[in-house]
Amino acid sequence: MSAELTPELLLRAYAIGIFPMASSRDDPEVGWVDPPLRGVLPLDGFHISRSLARRMRRCGWQVRIDTAFEPVVEACADRSETWINPTIFALYAALHRMGHAHSLEVWEGEALVGGVYGVTLGRAFFGESMFSRRTDASKLALAWLVDRLRAGGFVLFDTQFLTDHLASLGGIEIGRSEYHARLAEALAGSASFTPRGYCPEVSGVIQRSTQTS
Repeated sequence: MSAELTPELLLRAYAIGIFPMASSRDDPEVGWVDPPLRGVLPLDGFHISRSLARRMRRCGWQVRIDTAFEPVVEACADRSETWINPTIFALYAALHRMGHAHSLEVWEGEALVGGVYGVTLGRAFFGESMFSRRTDASKLALAWLVDRLRAGGFVLFDTQFLTDHLASLGGIEIGRSEYHARLAEALAGSASFTPRGYCPEVSGVIQRSTQTS
């Protein structure tokens, strides 16, 4: 890990609205990104389609939290083009040990088939990346993640950029100034990624999404 780039510096960067990216897996340099349009996933606007709801009820997959953080990051980087270089990997592993980075994993038996990871700060969740090794596994991960964030008191789910995949689930783009206003509101309070007494069932996750979307 670079002597200049520390987990503490990374948290300060998130707090002012920027995030790190490398141009490739093999590029040792890390740059800072502050896009003019920011992707966010409104926690009251996440959309679970009928087909996704059916898969959630029938697939038999298990959802776990923080049991395989580094394998999730490795899976997210396991593609032809990735912004996750060794420096970034080490930084997020350190944030996880500090309690500021979390993974939500989808398991099929003992096989890790999908997941998402991100950083928490105040009432903001900064989604970094997700992966899927089964149809709809990443969508299912997001459904469970949104339900958890709502239960824990989060108010901002930052997706950095808006993809067609995220747009189909309710993601939107907002301008930089609006993003910074939402970020300031989120940083003014506190939330929990592991809210006390939160033991969700599939039916509850689906029902709560229907009530809020």
